Amino acid sequence: MGINTERDIEGNLQIGPTSQGMVRIFVEGGGVEIPMDFDPDEARDIAEEIIAAAKTAETVSSK
Repeated sequence: MGINTERDIEGNLQIGPTSQGMVRIFVEGGGVEIPMDFDPDEARDIAEEIIAAAKTAETVSSK
């Protein structure tokens, strides 16, 4: 399975700050909970990667 493999799995994604000054990405699905904590700089890097991927996806979907 890779990033291009489609799966019919329902999930929940939550993103927010923690009381410890971290940014948490919380993924839940299929009975599994995955909390991932990042410092603010790492979170900004992730946000930039998501924005870049969205821009690339727009060019792919417009063809």
